[in-house]
Amino acid sequence: MKVGCVKEIKNNEFRVGMTPDNVKSYVAAGHEVYIEKGAGVGSGFQDAEYEAAGAKMIDTAKEVWDTVEMMIKVKEPLPEEYPLFHEGLILYTYLHLAADKPQTDALLNGKVKGVAYETLYDPKQGGLPLLAPMSQIAGRLSIQEGAKYLEQTFGGEGVLLAGVPGTPKANIVILGGGNVGTNACKIAVGMGANVTIMDISLPRLAYLDDIFGARIQTLVSNDANIEKAVKEADLVIGSVLIPGKAAPKIFKKKYLKEMKPGAVFVDVAVDQGGCGETTKVTYHDDPIFIEDGVVHYCVGNMPGAVPRTSTIALTNATLSYGLQIANKGLEKACADNEVIYSAINTYDGKLTCKNVADSFDCYEYTDIREICK
Repeated sequence: MKVGCVKEIKNNEFRVGMTPDNVKSYVAAGHEVYIEKGAGVGSGFQDAEYEAAGAKMIDTAKEVWDTVEMMIKVKEPLPEEYPLFHEGLILYTYLHLAADKPQTDALLNGKVKGVAYETLYDPKQGGLPLLAPMSQIAGRLSIQEGAKYLEQTFGGEGVLLAGVPGTPKANIVILGGGNVGTNACKIAVGMGANVTIMDISLPRLAYLDDIFGARIQTLVSNDANIEKAVKEADLVIGSVLIPGKAAPKIFKKKYLKEMKPGAVFVDVAVDQGGCGETTKVTYHDDPIFIEDGVVHYCVGNMPGAVPRTSTIALTNATLSYGLQIANKGLEKACADNEVIYSAINTYDGKLTCKNVADSFDCYEYTDIREICK
């Protein structure tokens, strides 16, 4: 198969979909790999490394798109890339369609086979193996970024998370105890803050209580508990996820007036539309805005801030499934490994992810197993 990778064009996105080591694996399996020149520089991978691994280096992104049968990316394609779609193309990347109708329309109109990292569900690999590494990084970064924007220079209230002897520690509230929330909790506890973590799942709260013990407070996530907790919070982390679906808006606008002036809200769920009513996407070069005195950090590609770590972590996870698709073709790969079905969001002009369809009221859902055989 002809497999390609282009430079990401999203604002301040420096990750890349393939490393030179990935190229070696695809070439060893008999595939031709086409890489846009400069695609990996932001993550510290030079063109010469890709060439040495067996890739063909291409001058422009358009040439790569036009040549390949399977495109491997990190982020969802942007409007500038929609005209480059062609029928039958396998697009293997994060898509986040529930928050992006224009992209959904473009994939359907282009009859692209959209294989989304974020919806691939593999119970043997712990659930969502292609989302997990970025969730881990985003969770850990959320505390790091939240700590920074609590500084008064950035409009924060001027609080140090751990405090010092004789001063209060910061209060951190984490909404959602999944992969993001757990990793945020690790860093928050490590930094010495007071941490409250909420989830709708009692078994998940029991697990968090087991691993963190008396260092955290666990609470059932409901409107009353959220409103009460955020009043005293210095930092709120939004880490709610329903795979493939728009995030529920559990952090209400009305809470802002009750919170401390200069408190910080980091919405890690922004890729799926955000879990805050006041969330709007920001970028690394202008990451925050202030509403009702609360600093909002809503960067849609948080792991892009640490692209070297993020690229290696992501491609460690995506390589095996990508090779299955390239080696066998998408349809045969699904037949041999049914978990790949869960990643197919669009196929031959049809929307094949139920949670994405449920996030809109203008698409008909088609069961992928009925058409991908």
